Amino acid sequence: MKKMYRNIFIRKFFLLLLLLCLPLLPGCGVEETDTEKLKDLSYEILEEKDIPAEFLAVIEEKKETIFKLTYTDKEYLYIAVGYGVQETGGYSISINDCYLTRNAIYFDTTLIGPSKGEKINHVKSWPYIVIQTKYLEKNVVFE
Repeated sequence: MKKMYRNIFIRKFFLLLLLLCLPLLPGCGVEETDTEKLKDLSYEILEEKDIPAEFLAVIEEKKETIFKLTYTDKEYLYIAVGYGVQETGGYSISINDCYLTRNAIYFDTTLIGPSKGEKINHVKSWPYIVIQTKYLEKNVVFE
Protein backbone atom coordinates (compact mmCIF):
# COMPACT_ATOMS: atom_id res chain seq x y z
CA MET A 1 0.00 0.00 0.00
CA LYS A 2 2.82 2.41 0.87
CA LYS A 3 4.46 1.65 -2.48
CA MET A 4 1.27 2.58 -4.36
CA TYR A 5 1.02 5.97 -2.56
CA ARG A 6 4.70 6.58 -3.22
CA ASN A 7 4.24 5.94 -6.97
CA ILE A 8 1.25 8.30 -7.06
CA PHE A 9 3.26 10.96 -5.21
CA ILE A 10 6.16 10.64 -7.66
CA ARG A 11 3.83 10.90 -10.68
CA LYS A 12 2.11 13.97 -9.25
CA PHE A 13 5.47 15.54 -8.42
CA PHE A 14 6.73 15.11 -12.01
CA LEU A 15 3.42 16.35 -13.43
CA LEU A 16 3.64 19.46 -11.24
CA LEU A 17 7.26 19.98 -12.27
CA LEU A 18 6.30 19.67 -15.95
CA LEU A 19 3.45 22.16 -15.53
CA LEU A 20 5.79 24.64 -13.84
CA CYS A 21 8.29 24.35 -16.70
CA LEU A 22 5.76 24.80 -19.52
CA PRO A 23 5.77 28.62 -19.40
CA LEU A 24 9.52 28.54 -20.05
CA LEU A 25 9.19 26.60 -23.30
CA PRO A 26 8.00 29.48 -25.55
CA GLY A 27 11.40 31.11 -24.98
CA CYS A 28 12.97 28.18 -26.77
CA GLY A 29 12.35 27.93 -30.45
CA VAL A 30 13.34 28.81 -33.94
CA GLU A 31 13.45 32.42 -35.04
CA GLU A 32 10.76 33.16 -37.59
CA THR A 33 12.32 33.91 -40.94
CA ASP A 34 11.13 36.84 -42.97
CA THR A 35 12.24 36.64 -46.61
CA GLU A 36 10.60 39.88 -47.70
CA LYS A 37 13.25 41.98 -49.37
CA LEU A 38 13.73 45.36 -47.71
CA LYS A 39 16.49 46.47 -50.06
CA ASP A 40 19.31 45.23 -52.25
CA LEU A 41 22.70 45.45 -50.56
CA SER A 42 25.55 47.22 -52.24
CA TYR A 43 28.71 45.13 -52.33
CA GLU A 44 32.10 44.89 -53.94
CA ILE A 45 33.53 41.70 -55.44
CA LEU A 46 37.03 41.29 -54.07
CA GLU A 47 40.16 40.11 -55.80
CA GLU A 48 42.34 37.69 -53.85
CA LYS A 49 44.80 40.45 -52.89
CA ASP A 50 41.99 42.45 -51.22
CA ILE A 51 40.64 39.61 -49.03
CA PRO A 52 41.68 39.89 -45.36
CA ALA A 53 44.58 37.50 -44.71
CA GLU A 54 42.80 35.60 -41.90
CA PHE A 55 39.75 35.00 -44.08
CA LEU A 56 41.85 34.03 -47.10
CA ALA A 57 43.65 31.42 -44.97
CA VAL A 58 40.30 29.83 -44.06
CA ILE A 59 39.21 29.87 -47.71
CA GLU A 60 42.47 28.17 -48.73
CA GLU A 61 41.81 25.41 -46.17
CA LYS A 62 38.24 24.89 -47.40
CA LYS A 63 38.61 25.38 -51.17
CA GLU A 64 38.73 21.65 -52.02
CA THR A 65 35.08 21.32 -50.97
CA ILE A 66 31.94 23.39 -51.37
CA PHE A 67 31.87 26.14 -48.73
CA LYS A 68 29.78 29.09 -47.57
CA LEU A 69 31.56 31.39 -45.15
CA THR A 70 31.30 34.80 -43.53
CA TYR A 71 33.89 36.98 -41.84
CA THR A 72 33.71 40.39 -40.24
CA ASP A 73 36.15 42.96 -39.00
CA LYS A 74 33.27 45.01 -37.47
CA GLU A 75 33.60 47.57 -40.30
CA TYR A 76 32.84 45.22 -43.20
CA LEU A 77 31.09 41.90 -43.67
CA TYR A 78 32.75 39.48 -46.08
CA ILE A 79 30.72 36.70 -47.67
CA ALA A 80 32.37 33.85 -49.57
CA VAL A 81 30.99 30.96 -51.58
CA GLY A 82 33.17 28.25 -53.11
CA TYR A 83 32.23 25.39 -55.37
CA GLY A 84 35.03 22.96 -54.58
CA VAL A 85 37.55 21.47 -56.97
CA GLN A 86 36.66 21.45 -60.68
CA GLU A 87 38.56 19.33 -63.18
CA THR A 88 39.11 22.24 -65.60
CA GLY A 89 39.29 26.01 -65.69
CA GLY A 90 36.77 28.27 -67.40
CA TYR A 91 34.30 28.56 -64.51
CA SER A 92 32.74 31.74 -63.23
CA ILE A 93 30.27 32.59 -60.49
CA SER A 94 27.18 34.72 -60.91
CA ILE A 95 25.64 36.62 -57.98
CA ASN A 96 21.88 36.21 -58.35
CA ASP A 97 20.83 38.11 -55.23
CA CYS A 98 22.24 39.93 -52.24
CA TYR A 99 19.55 41.61 -50.19
CA LEU A 100 18.47 42.59 -46.71
CA THR A 101 15.36 41.39 -44.89
CA ARG A 102 14.11 42.28 -41.43
CA ASN A 103 16.32 39.70 -39.75
CA ALA A 104 18.91 38.44 -42.27
CA ILE A 105 21.03 38.98 -45.34
CA TYR A 106 20.21 36.68 -48.24
CA PHE A 107 22.98 35.72 -50.65
CA ASP A 108 22.51 33.56 -53.74
CA THR A 109 25.08 32.53 -56.36
CA THR A 110 25.35 30.15 -59.31
CA LEU A 111 28.37 28.35 -60.71
CA ILE A 112 28.64 28.83 -64.47
CA GLY A 113 30.64 26.25 -66.38
CA PRO A 114 32.74 26.75 -69.48
CA SER A 115 30.70 27.47 -72.60
CA LYS A 116 30.60 25.02 -75.49
CA GLY A 117 33.42 25.59 -77.88
CA GLU A 118 35.41 27.58 -75.33
CA LYS A 119 39.07 26.61 -75.15
CA ILE A 120 39.40 24.98 -71.75
CA ASN A 121 42.50 24.84 -69.60
CA HIS A 122 42.66 21.20 -68.42
CA VAL A 123 44.07 22.10 -65.02
CA LYS A 124 42.07 21.81 -61.81
CA SER A 125 40.46 24.99 -60.51
CA TRP A 126 38.76 26.05 -57.29
CA PRO A 127 36.15 28.67 -58.20
CA TYR A 128 35.03 30.90 -55.35
CA ILE A 129 33.78 34.43 -54.90
CA VAL A 130 34.18 36.87 -52.03
CA ILE A 131 32.17 40.04 -51.59
CA GLN A 132 32.54 42.89 -49.14
CA THR A 133 29.60 44.87 -47.85
CA LYS A 134 29.02 47.24 -44.97
CA TYR A 135 28.89 45.40 -41.62
CA LEU A 136 25.38 44.63 -40.44
CA GLU A 137 24.63 42.60 -37.34
CA LYS A 138 22.51 40.07 -39.26
CA ASN A 139 22.77 36.39 -40.04
CA VAL A 140 23.60 35.45 -43.62
CA VAL A 141 21.31 32.99 -45.36
CA PHE A 142 22.86 31.23 -48.35
CA GLU A 143 20.32 30.23 -50.93
